Amino acid sequence: MTKTRKMKKPRRSPKGFKRLPTGPNGGVELLLIQSVEHLGTHGDVVEVKSGYANNYLIPQGLATVATDHHKRMVDKHKEKLAQIARLKLKGFEDLAAEIEKLSLTIEANANEEGHLYGSVGAAEIVNAMKQSAISVGQEQIRLEGVLKELGLYTVKVRLHQDVDADLKVWVVPSVEEGESDKSSGDQ
Repeated sequence: MTKTRKMKKPRRSPKGFKRLPTGPNGGVELLLIQSVEHLGTHGDVVEVKSGYANNYLIPQGLATVATDHHKRMVDKHKEKLAQIARLKLKGFEDLAAEIEKLSLTIEANANEEGHLYGSVGAAEIVNAMKQSAISVGQEQIRLEGVLKELGLYTVKVRLHQDVDADLKVWVVPSVEEGESDKSSGDQ
């Protein structure tokens, strides 16, 4: 008896299954729905190997097929985000102009030479700004060190990566209770 060899049937893709479109380098071209570390950010068109696309990116909902329709939708969304970013930047610039006009006075206990018993830091500056109806966070105040002497200081306030403002801060001696008692007794 002679053995007959069975011929392998050509592999066919299941019905309804479409092959993913390939990019110029032979990989699969996808549009990222979410940012993926070491690959790209939201809205980027990337080219990856088919196994990475089929087994990770698409099932996890991190990417979709990069069709022309999807690309147009992402472009419109990016335009809206850019417009919102421009409006926020304009608001930060207006706030910076308001801060530049402001001059804060902070009272602190000091000796006769003008050295403070404590120090004035970002928290005190933020509290003084709140009294002037301007709200910023302590992390936005850029001090080179705490303020330890009486005087006029220029403090940087970082509102945005592109917007900084210079704030004038006066550190003055606090009115001591003993001095106010002496002045009231003289009358």
